[in-house]
Amino acid sequence: MLGIGLIGTGFMGKAHAFAYRAALAAFPDIPASRLEIIADVDDVIAAKAAHQYGFARSTSSWQSLVRDPAVDVVSITTPNTFHREMVLAAIAAGKHVHCEKPLSPSLADSKVMVEAAERSGLVTQVGFNYIKNPLLKLARDMVSAGELGDITGFRGIHAEDYMHDPESPYSWRIDPVGGPGVIADLGSHIIGMARFLLGPISEVSADVRTVIKSRPVAKDAKDRKDVLVDDVARILVNFSRGCGGTIEANWIATGRKMQLGFELTGEKGSLVFTQERLNELLLYKAGGDVRTSGYVRIEAGPQHVPYGQFCVAGGHQLGFNDLKTIEMGEFLGAIATGNPSGPDFREAYEIQKVVEAAIASSKTRQWVQVK
Repeated sequence: MLGIGLIGTGFMGKAHAFAYRAALAAFPDIPASRLEIIADVDDVIAAKAAHQYGFARSTSSWQSLVRDPAVDVVSITTPNTFHREMVLAAIAAGKHVHCEKPLSPSLADSKVMVEAAERSGLVTQVGFNYIKNPLLKLARDMVSAGELGDITGFRGIHAEDYMHDPESPYSWRIDPVGGPGVIADLGSHIIGMARFLLGPISEVSADVRTVIKSRPVAKDAKDRKDVLVDDVARILVNFSRGCGGTIEANWIATGRKMQLGFELTGEKGSLVFTQERLNELLLYKAGGDVRTSGYVRIEAGPQHVPYGQFCVAGGHQLGFNDLKTIEMGEFLGAIATGNPSGPDFREAYEIQKVVEAAIASSKTRQWVQVK
């Protein structure tokens, strides 16, 4: 049985707790886990979370959690600035590590983390749970099998509106100490999805901009602080496979809550997906009768592994926490078998290379290779 240590009790900490608790029910062949200890900066908050999420113990010291002999796996759901220190400490203590994205504020820090993980032989995973959708796996399989022919284009976007109000206060999310803004926070998801479907991105040309120039230092405060990270990123991309495309990241897209999606075109057909309707994949096949041709809706069901391990009936739908459960189930399975489930630290590092190249391109107004 694997002992789980969770650092962070917020939205993503709760999602991790849900997923660890549900994983064995969906994936009976993985090792059982126990929710051993949860950490937060405040003892009272940590204790409350331990009771709510089902952890045996709580602490205000993440260092003691990492060193605890009853902990085999460390999940890190803190702001980005803490990732490097926590990850390196966990690896040094011999723990398998799940870390939320982005891996760290800088590419240099991420490289250190990747190298430490790969030297250790421990299993790592990074929280790109949206690609755990069985319909996304179907889309990748269709591309790999040539069902769409040669791929001719990709249009991807991740747009939300949680930062659209210029009076929302300054926070860790827009502190440049934690790295770039939306291009890392949301952009990493759609970049990772593009790589998942089509493979490496070889070069980029980007426009990365700050739209809201200042924010209140606190809620209802009159004093304001300059914003130095980006709100919108628009990127032209070329893939190593030969096709081109576009990627947009936007956290001020008023009215959008989860527009994470793509249009992928090929010589024989195309695929359309959006996380707003995550149980549907649209497929168009070229060459049919023009009178009846059009997109066909593929609805998630037991025929799309591992949907059936959650529900035996089609049309009943998976949700965000189910995707997180698939992620954790595959992670725990990888620990047991030694076969990586991914995305691991190395893949997160490759995604971050694209982010850094796009930022460099925006500054120079030139195409930049992703080395």
